[in-house]
Amino acid sequence: MEHPALSRRRLLGLFGAAATLPVLSACGSSVGGGGSAPAAGGGGGTIKVGLVVPQSGVYAALGEDMTRGWNLWLDANGSKFGDYTVETIAVDEGETPQTGVPAVQRVIQQDNVDVVVGLVNSATALGVKDLLTESKKLLIVTNAGAGALTGPDRTPYIWRTSFTNAQIAAAMGTHLAETGFAEGVFLIAPDYAAGTEVIEGFKAAYTAGGGTIAGEAKPPFGSTSDYQPFLSTIQGSGARATFCFFSGAEAITFVQQYAQFGLAGSIPLYGSGFLTEGNVLAQQGQAALGVQTTLHYTDQLDNPANTAFVEAYTAANGEAPSTFSVQTWDAANVLDRALATATALDGDSLATALGGIGVIDDSPRGTWEFDGQTPRQNIYLRSVQDAGGTLVNAVVEDLGPQSQPG
Repeated sequence: MEHPALSRRRLLGLFGAAATLPVLSACGSSVGGGGSAPAAGGGGGTIKVGLVVPQSGVYAALGEDMTRGWNLWLDANGSKFGDYTVETIAVDEGETPQTGVPAVQRVIQQDNVDVVVGLVNSATALGVKDLLTESKKLLIVTNAGAGALTGPDRTPYIWRTSFTNAQIAAAMGTHLAETGFAEGVFLIAPDYAAGTEVIEGFKAAYTAGGGTIAGEAKPPFGSTSDYQPFLSTIQGSGARATFCFFSGAEAITFVQQYAQFGLAGSIPLYGSGFLTEGNVLAQQGQAALGVQTTLHYTDQLDNPANTAFVEAYTAANGEAPSTFSVQTWDAANVLDRALATATALDGDSLATALGGIGVIDDSPRGTWEFDGQTPRQNIYLRSVQDAGGTLVNAVVEDLGPQSQPG
């Protein structure tokens, strides 16, 4: 079945400056059971989706971007996946598994959703694996980057439209090894699971390309506000470049202090793309200029789907989209494709349909496809530049399609 491409006219014609999609309150369980499915794919009925993203806590800004991406796709498509009417039940993931796991349990057991979409926290995603398997419900992860979610021991019920931590970092490792920085990169990331995965992913690719490590540091996660001791270590290490992973408030602080310490001019800063992604970039200010990162998206991508997406998203929300928006937009997009052939709404049927959708050719991030339940996608080398007074992650180079590292 041919899937209609998302046109610029279609998007812009359906959005006004204040367009929003009504989302059902999570204040009580829905009446009745899950969505009704016909005997053959695409025949209509209702599909209930639990959108579990942060609405409070430190990740609330990510959750807002994710919700906006979801709403944008549904508004542009009449709140339907093919002939199925989409009923969205939004629940707060919070910021830890202690809030996230009960949120997923709630939408599955009380609201009886057919599909769960979202999740920022990898520990939450890993923590609901058994629940998904027992209930045969599909989860599409739209952020959490833990490799184990789609690794060798994966469940068939967890797919992702986002990334793995190592996938993004490995692209930079290979790039630096091949472009004159094979000697002396210093590695720094917070001492927690995601930081460890990023560093290990970078190191594996970088050393495979002949690179040597000048040193490593793991500042305590969530409690480090003064990076001067670590910056002094970098300065004295003989490093020719620094590779780091920070996000949120830590990304703002680290980038600003790196520049203030005087390292930016002599030891260029590289990072996993979340270092300068979303609303942290404007807060980093001029300190971020010249910082280079790798990621699978930037709003500066020059392709028709992204041009339409950025214009529609900005019109609806008053600011440019982030990778968090795109990842959730793409979750809706692949569900729409899967429901064209799915024979039912249980996890087995939907997983089989997702595995057969092939190349996704109308995503703002560019062409991608599933490889082992996770995207094989182009990774872009980006540089922070000043575009008429606005800081942007400009595209330096397309590093090509890359899968989750083995």
